Amino acid sequence: MVAGKKIEIQNRATSVLGLLKREYPVAICELTHDSAFQLLAATILSAQCTDARVNMVTPALFAAYPTPEKLAAASLSHVEQLVRSTGFYQSKAKNLIGMANQVMTQFGGEVPKEIEDLITLPGVGRKTANVLRSVVFGLPGLPVDTHVGRLSRRLGLTKLEDAVKVEYELNALLPPAEWGEFSLRLILHGRRVCDARKPKCDECLLESLCPSSSLPTKRKPKKVAEKRAKRVARKSTKKVAREPVKKAKRK
Repeated sequence: MVAGKKIEIQNRATSVLGLLKREYPVAICELTHDSAFQLLAATILSAQCTDARVNMVTPALFAAYPTPEKLAAASLSHVEQLVRSTGFYQSKAKNLIGMANQVMTQFGGEVPKEIEDLITLPGVGRKTANVLRSVVFGLPGLPVDTHVGRLSRRLGLTKLEDAVKVEYELNALLPPAEWGEFSLRLILHGRRVCDARKPKCDECLLESLCPSSSLPTKRKPKKVAEKRAKRVARKSTKKVAREPVKKAKRK
């Protein structure tokens, strides 16, 4: 990447961070939890499911199995019944019990803090590990979910699709202490303003620096002129192609 472009993206990331902090002064995780164990279980359930739905399911789950020890000894069919409405309930129930077993046998009943340890647990990838690190343990971690990936691309902070690669690119643009809350604020903004299908660009505080804004004011004059010139050239080419070829008159 050219140095000038790197500086431009770095400056944009810094501006996005500042504006998001102003708009969302309290960066909140919308999964209801009281402990690292509860957040870990809730995050496993949140795969392909809304936080609102997970929050409807977890009270009964945590009432029945309040600790890793209790969950490790749970009946698979009962856990499936409790988490059924979150989708993919069979694999999620299996992962929850497997996670609890591993927390008990390998980590003495305490949810580990290091990414390398967390990702060994069933149902846990880098996103979930970073959620735990940043939300519960106050450690550097930038979870990249669909909202974070989508908004990062729209804002021109990355062009990558792979969540892990996006995480590393964003990490390089921001101070480690800001990683977790930056992710939480992007998620909030994605849910409330920057919708996947119908982004509310006219309400967005990031509109002035977003290269993907749908507002007419974001169409740069040079680009408009270039597009107009291309249209004129295409029309001229079509006109010439339609004109009949005149036969030469015999002398």
